[in-house]
Amino acid sequence: MTDQLSPAERFAASKKRTRLPILEAFRARQRFDLDPYQLAACEVVENGKSVLVAAPTGAGKTVIAEFAIFRAMQTTAEKVFYTAPMKALSNQKFNELVAEYGPDAVGLLTGDTNINSRARIVVMTTEVLRNMLYADSELLRNLSCVIMDEVHYRADRFRGAVWEEVIIHLPQSVRMVSLSATVSNAEEFGDWLQAVRGDTEVIVSEERPVPLDQHILMRTKLIDLFDSSGLAATNRVNPELVQMARYGGRTLSARQMKDVGRYHSRGGRPENQRMDRPDVVKLLDSKNLLPAIFFIFSRVGCDQAVTRVLRAGVRLTTVQERDEIRAIVEERCRTLLDEDLAVLGYWDWLTGLERGVAAHHAGLLPAFKEVVEELFQKKLVKVVFATETLALGINMPARTVVLEKLEKFNGEARVPITPGEYTQLTGRAGRRGIDVEGHSVIQWVDGLDPQAVASLASRRTYPLNSSFKPTYNMAVNLIEQFGRERTREILESSFAQFQADRAVVDLARKVRSQEESLAGYATSMTCHLGDFAEYWSIRRELTDLERKGISNTASRAERDRRQRQVTELRRRMKQHPCHACPEREQHARWAERWWKLKRDTDQLTAQIRTRTGAVAKVFDRVTDVLVQLGYLVAVGSELALNTNGRMLRRIYGERDLLVAESLRRGLWDELDPASIAAMATTLVYEPRREEGQVGERHLPRGRFREAFERTGTLWAELDDLERLHKLPGSQPLSTGLALAMYRWASGTGLDAVLQEADMAAGDFVRWTKQTIDVLDQLSVVAHGEVGRTARTALDAIRRGIVAYSSVA
Repeated sequence: MTDQLSPAERFAASKKRTRLPILEAFRARQRFDLDPYQLAACEVVENGKSVLVAAPTGAGKTVIAEFAIFRAMQTTAEKVFYTAPMKALSNQKFNELVAEYGPDAVGLLTGDTNINSRARIVVMTTEVLRNMLYADSELLRNLSCVIMDEVHYRADRFRGAVWEEVIIHLPQSVRMVSLSATVSNAEEFGDWLQAVRGDTEVIVSEERPVPLDQHILMRTKLIDLFDSSGLAATNRVNPELVQMARYGGRTLSARQMKDVGRYHSRGGRPENQRMDRPDVVKLLDSKNLLPAIFFIFSRVGCDQAVTRVLRAGVRLTTVQERDEIRAIVEERCRTLLDEDLAVLGYWDWLTGLERGVAAHHAGLLPAFKEVVEELFQKKLVKVVFATETLALGINMPARTVVLEKLEKFNGEARVPITPGEYTQLTGRAGRRGIDVEGHSVIQWVDGLDPQAVASLASRRTYPLNSSFKPTYNMAVNLIEQFGRERTREILESSFAQFQADRAVVDLARKVRSQEESLAGYATSMTCHLGDFAEYWSIRRELTDLERKGISNTASRAERDRRQRQVTELRRRMKQHPCHACPEREQHARWAERWWKLKRDTDQLTAQIRTRTGAVAKVFDRVTDVLVQLGYLVAVGSELALNTNGRMLRRIYGERDLLVAESLRRGLWDELDPASIAAMATTLVYEPRREEGQVGERHLPRGRFREAFERTGTLWAELDDLERLHKLPGSQPLSTGLALAMYRWASGTGLDAVLQEADMAAGDFVRWTKQTIDVLDQLSVVAHGEVGRTARTALDAIRRGIVAYSSVA
């Protein structure tokens, strides 16, 4: 290849190698050469700047993160933190980096897991990094770079505040590599990063490295979504598809078209038959379109799909593949207790895996999900039925993605998926270096509009919006470090305020434009006989009064009063000098325009007032609550933390203030380990919409009930106080998992606990790990017996399937 270059090109390449030696060394290690956008981003990193990279799912953004790590590891002491929004992503990235750099070089911190925290590469959740920044942890020394993966996911209302806190508080010397899907406002986000961090470049790529062929499965036929004849624009909908959509999935001859016309005229409807899932799997297999991910927006639907396919006798693996699958599964699950295997549905799950079919959703045990991911990556599992959580960053590319429906249940109603969600889901289709193209298949349903599908597939994706809001813990941490006034300035630098200020700039520009128009209207309605604005206000008041009318139930006195008002306004109007103006109605038309525009301008001005300093206003309300409750005290013109405030500094989570107040008032002093585990669960557990609260007989007995009642009363007091200060308040505590957690902490077996909880093993593990996080904080923050009890409770519930971890 080098021999084919001209002398000038060879000189340019040599010069670049000299200028970017680390990047050239990194490129030499890759299986594929880097794409132009990857090269551009890596060049920014090697030059010591921060970078925001926005590119489609599956486009290889991770390469830039890998280069940032590679660069740091060429030095003797520099450290890199890799943050991900979810523990599943953190675990996967940890395993990948251990394989690359060895176990001594890589650590993992996810709240409930602490492995090799002093390593030079540490994978962590964003919350852990935020807590380290507030605690000024010694682990921050020698930190040169922070990678923030899946930044677009950070708009989540629970995690949203955290990544903004991290970006604002990271030392200025630390470079940032931010990786995002193709959000439509990447440039705006980049502008904010530039304002807050300095020296940040934005690199946007909308090219997929593996092209995507999009199909509709109509009856038994795969039809291209877009016209591929080469005679039309690229995103023109396939005419054959439009015709088939009209006639129930059939391509019709001219004679058949006439027959259909007569059929429709008699009120008939064409039939539309959907292929069953086993048949769809067989069709994809016959067309060499496996491995495939079927996205089904329901866990139950995923499990039922696996059962249905297995019952139909589908077998996608060879004897050798089945032996390899069994060996991997037995190795990965060897630490699970024998008595728990049947409860977890292990044998049915293994049967599906051996035949190349599996489900993937949040209800699965984390260990099972990790095995499914590993087997799919190794091409041993060929079909996965998954919920959309699989689309969030986990490395499971397929040849084909199947969408059975283009709507999902959002907790309240069935809603269409957004262009952003469609892009994220179909981004899994097409494996770089393996597939020439990826495929998406949408299964036809009656009423599906091909044009609507095409627009979903071709629109640019969603904007990244801030969900940042000051919390009690944030307030005390920032005030302790910077004081109140400096904290207000810091909060003004959040992305939330940046977006609000941008909107204010646009609104202010509109107000200025409208004020110029108002001045022109005022000139046009000027009357040589008098003040036409005054005349117009009388006339408008009269018109409004007459239009409003008066209720039939109004008293005689009210009717008389209204009539006197009307009479008086008419008298004033007729006596006004402008009433006699021959051009009165022409002036009136300008006055009407002026009045409508003035009303609109006043509304915009009011919006500007509410948006300016919006984040700082919320911070002020938060500090007012903390002053009233005695966590902050006034020292001259400043605020300072007392003992209570310093305790609150170390309590993180949605219910930080409730936990602090409960400890301060001694509400949990008498609880035993099982009861305090149950209490911690009520702080984190969020019931399904249809659940509601459980009756008293389903609550743990003993001291728990009294402590819970007092905690509930305290929650109501705090909620009232927050609403008084114009803060949003919070949801009541939920007892749905309390008895199950109490029994788990008391040593009850998994089968009985899952029956009591009425939930899948994966859900139970997730809520238990969140409970562990609360107990861990209590064990550190609470004084005396409560702290010791929390530690005992933590050890009691971290057993069995909860203690199991593929990275431990």
